[in-house]
Amino acid sequence: MVKSDYYEILGVSRDAEEREIKKAYKRLAMKFHPDRNPGNTKAEAKFKEIKEAYEVLTDAQKRSYYDQYGHAAFEQGGVGNNGFSSGGASSTDFSDIFGDVFGDIFSGSQRQRTSRGADLRYDIELSLEEAVRGVTREIRLPTLEKCNLCNGSGVKSGMSAITCSTCHGQGQVQMRQGFFTVQQTCPMCQGRGTVIKDPCNKCQGHGQLEKYKTLSVKIPSGVDTGDRVRLSGEGEKNKYGAIAGDLYVQIQVRKHSIFERKENNLYCEVPTNFAIATLGGEIEVPTLDGLVKLKIPSETQTGKLFRMRGKGIKSVRNGLRGDLLCRVVVETPVKLNESQKQLLRKLEESFSGPNGNQNSPRLKNFLDGVKKFFHDLTC
Repeated sequence: MVKSDYYEILGVSRDAEEREIKKAYKRLAMKFHPDRNPGNTKAEAKFKEIKEAYEVLTDAQKRSYYDQYGHAAFEQGGVGNNGFSSGGASSTDFSDIFGDVFGDIFSGSQRQRTSRGADLRYDIELSLEEAVRGVTREIRLPTLEKCNLCNGSGVKSGMSAITCSTCHGQGQVQMRQGFFTVQQTCPMCQGRGTVIKDPCNKCQGHGQLEKYKTLSVKIPSGVDTGDRVRLSGEGEKNKYGAIAGDLYVQIQVRKHSIFERKENNLYCEVPTNFAIATLGGEIEVPTLDGLVKLKIPSETQTGKLFRMRGKGIKSVRNGLRGDLLCRVVVETPVKLNESQKQLLRKLEESFSGPNGNQNSPRLKNFLDGVKKFFHDLTC
C-alpha cells in the first residue's frame, strides 16, 4: 500500500514552520481522535496517520531524512529507521493535544511559563554544482550566551532578585472576565516571579552576552532556490531558560553560465554549425557527469530540443532524477575565406533551381502567406 505524503496528510506546505504543523495537527487530531469517534475504525486509522506525520515533521532530524529520502528513510534499514514508530492512537489524549492552548486560560496551575526563543533565518548562496552534489558549509552568526559573571541570573554579584510585588512570586496574575477567571503572564516580571533591582554590571541585567558562533551546515544534494535547512535549537535563546528557537538556512542558487534549472530538469543551448545541422552528425554536450555525444539527425532546425533522460538533477524529495534538454542553435558562419564564400554561392544558386522550394519549405510557406496577405488586402 502506497503511503500518503506527510505534508499532504497535515495539509501544510513543505516549508511550513513548526507552529504551522502543530496548528494543523491539533485541528485534525481534534476531528479524528478515537475518543470523539468511538468504534470508528476509519477515524482511528486516520488519527494514527496524522500522528505519524506529526511525529516526523516536528523532529528536525526525521524531517530532514524524510525531505531527502521520503518514506524510504523509515523503512527497514533506512537512514532514519532509528527507533521511530508511528505509535498507537491511545498514546495521545486531549490534554496532550490541547493542554498548551487552554492551559493559561482555564488551568488553576501556578506553573511559571516562559516563551520559546524566536526562530532565525540565515541566507546562504550556492553554486549549481554545490546544490546538485550537496555541500557542507560553515556559517558564523551572532548569538546570546549566558553571562559568566552572574551565571545567567542577571543579578549583581552578592545580591539576589526580589519577589515580584505584582504577582507575589507566582509569575501569573488573574483577571475576571464575566463568569471566567483568566490567568495571564505577569506583565511586571514576565512570568519569572522575581524582579531584578541590582543588575549585573557585565550584562546589565539581561543574563546574556552577545558572542559569535560557528555552525557546520550540511546541505543535502538536489536543493534549489527557496529550500530551507532547519537546525533545531540553534535559533534565539530565551534569557529565562526556555527552549531555544530554530535556525532556518535559506538556500539561494546562483545563475549558471551553461545550465538553466527548472525543477529537476536542466536546459542548455548547444551551438552547432550549418553543415552538421544539414547533413547530420554528432556533437559533444555538457552534462553533470561530463561530456557526452549527442546524435544530430540531418535537416535539424535551430531551436529543436533533444531530451537526454536521467541527465538532470536528483530530486531531494523522492530521489528521482530529472532530464537534460539540449536546445540546438544553428550558428551562421562568420569570417569566411574566399573559397568558402564561393562554395556557399554555388549552394545558393542550386536553391534557385526547379527543386529549390523543396530545400526551404518554411521559406516557401512564409512567402506564400505574404502573397495571400497582400492579395486579401487588395480584394
